[in-house]
Amino acid sequence: MAEQPDGLITIQDYIRWGATRFNRAGLWFGHGTDNALDEAAHLVLSCLELEPGLPPAFRECRLTPAERVTVADLIERRITERVPAAYLTGRAWFAGLAFEVNDQVLVPRSPIAELVEAGFDPWIDSARVGRVLDLCAGSGCIGIAAALFLPDADVDLVDISPAALEVARRNVTRHGVGDRVRVLESNLFDALAGQRYDVIVSNPPYVARAELAALPPEYHREPALGLLGGEDGLDLVLLILLEAGRHLSDGGILILEVGNAAQELERRLPRVPWTWLEFERGGEGVLLLTREQLTLHQSAFEEA
Repeated sequence: MAEQPDGLITIQDYIRWGATRFNRAGLWFGHGTDNALDEAAHLVLSCLELEPGLPPAFRECRLTPAERVTVADLIERRITERVPAAYLTGRAWFAGLAFEVNDQVLVPRSPIAELVEAGFDPWIDSARVGRVLDLCAGSGCIGIAAALFLPDADVDLVDISPAALEVARRNVTRHGVGDRVRVLESNLFDALAGQRYDVIVSNPPYVARAELAALPPEYHREPALGLLGGEDGLDLVLLILLEAGRHLSDGGILILEVGNAAQELERRLPRVPWTWLEFERGGEGVLLLTREQLTLHQSAFEEA
């Protein structure tokens, strides 16, 4: 049981105390938050089953003795184990929605959330999006959010990991979209023969081996299967580029997150007209290609 200093009574007390301890411990923040205060707020509020938008007045509410023990213990674990807060609480946020997570899936943090919230406008008319594929779906956050922001669309969640798909299934049930969202086990497109989509969106493993080895401990709490993209990070990225055009409808688009592998991708394929998306809330390394562009450069993808 973690030590609890005298004087900590309210929700805000524990958030402030947690943030101070996180800063002193030199933790890394990159799993849904980027600073100690937001990390502490996420941990404390989630532990108490409260929403991030809790009105400020309620942060002065007092914790029960049992709640104080639970919160203090999680703050201690965040420091000693270097586990992302989302794994400690079992909850993460994406596109303003709560999702169950565990250490079998990556913690949701993709800037693609902004595109989902906009129904993929202006890159495609949201009214014509009838089918969406979330490839390398993990927790299912991207695809499930797309189903909620596009209420007339059907969505397939695809991943190679059975453990990740179990989490995705629970999130489908949690958000009540089981009538429009399928969960499929597949190695990329292997189980999708003949399937076509208006939007394929993917946040695949794209971290290079050397880059992964150098990441802070928090990232090594996540499944390597969801991060490691081979020696240069492009193993799965290139396979997706090779196959995606065959699974897009006319006028369809591919949205693909490649992170820091973007520079190597441009070096390997200099003639491809990459569209790199910009985000109001920050983030980079997300490309967009149309079905026509993918088809036109098919030979280049085959050579790569």
